[in-house]
Amino acid sequence: MTSGDEDYHDKLESDHNRKKVKFEIYGEEMIKKIVNSSGNSGRVYLPPEWIGKKVKVVKC
Repeated sequence: MTSGDEDYHDKLESDHNRKKVKFEIYGEEMIKKIVNSSGNSGRVYLPPEWIGKKVKVVKC
């Protein structure tokens, strides 16, 4: 394993051990979705009315 792989593995372990925190968010609408795979990243489809709007994403 190369050093980069070890760093990535350590980050995954630290992410897994991270405690949850509470967020208080004000907004107009909320949608709960599952992230789909898209190449080397993830993708979430949102309504076309949301195009150009600010959104916040929280991993649960």
